[in-house]
Amino acid sequence: MSDVTQVLTHTQKITEQKLVNVPFTALSEGQARLRIERFALTANNVTYAASGFAIGYWKFFPTTEKEWGLVPVWGFAEVVESTSDVVSVGERFYGFYPLASELVMQPTPHGSNAVRDVAPHRVDLPAVYNIYSRAAAVPKESDPYQALMQPLIATSYLLYDWLMDNDWFGAKQIVVGSASSKTGLGLTAFLAKHAAKPYNVVGLTGKGNADFVGELGFCDQIVSYDNVETLDQVATVYVDMAGNGDVKRRLHARLEGNLNHSSAVGISHWDQFAPQIEVAGPKPEFFFAPSQIEKRKKDWGKGVIDQKIGEATQMIVQDATRWLSLETHQGLGAAMTPYAALAAGSANPKTGHVIEV
Repeated sequence: MSDVTQVLTHTQKITEQKLVNVPFTALSEGQARLRIERFALTANNVTYAASGFAIGYWKFFPTTEKEWGLVPVWGFAEVVESTSDVVSVGERFYGFYPLASELVMQPTPHGSNAVRDVAPHRVDLPAVYNIYSRAAAVPKESDPYQALMQPLIATSYLLYDWLMDNDWFGAKQIVVGSASSKTGLGLTAFLAKHAAKPYNVVGLTGKGNADFVGELGFCDQIVSYDNVETLDQVATVYVDMAGNGDVKRRLHARLEGNLNHSSAVGISHWDQFAPQIEVAGPKPEFFFAPSQIEKRKKDWGKGVIDQKIGEATQMIVQDATRWLSLETHQGLGAAMTPYAALAAGSANPKTGHVIEV
């Protein structure tokens, strides 16, 4: 076996990456080696890096280099070696992988069509990230769309479900920050589909993306970051995908007395993130999608929320074919170019980046 290739990201300076080879290690009993085939890169991966310590994303795939970590990605991999009776060589799985050429896992059965990695360092991490779905029934040509859209749409749908679960916090308008991000687009799409909605959907985005967001037709109103002070002063929920401290401060000031809830979801504007910033009105609360999954499992029973997320994903994926342009990059090292664009905020929201390892 050849060495394992990894793209390491500096945990303190997340725009710095390097391609390295690390020694191959033999499997222990009960383990499986998966060769990563393809994965997606989105602003979500930048969020994983930016919140790697706060939320624990650096813990999923430990490295031997101090201050360098493996950014998690969503994609597909094939079992190439196994000492486990749970998975067989040749099986394909969709799930949470390192930005690398392989993953060694310790699988245990999870339902009828998935496994869970129970490697000791992952046991206490959020369960949703440790589950890998068998992908035998997934046509390989649909891999890119699932890798790009499913994790983002899952978050979008859970946000929508959480807002609905809380009666929209009594809002007359829901402002979605970074509305051009795929999670933002998914949320605005679900909000737009809600029958007899008691609110207006406001897409907050940069000037350069305003036309694109408007063309999709999910928002009742588009407001650029420069024009936050024009937001209607009515009962509002702010769902922030960007984490831009200045925008958050100005929006809270504009809506003081009218802001019913402020939710922090992503930090696509990680370089302008100000976690200690003082804002008027309610203190922003972090939305953690796995928590809503666990709540709905208790509310609805096993499997229901997964089914709803699956149906929601299909709805958005079908719609995405009209606006999403796939861009495929060959080789693991090629991942560094789109990652850099995503981290710099210069990536085209119409483009979906897929890495063929």
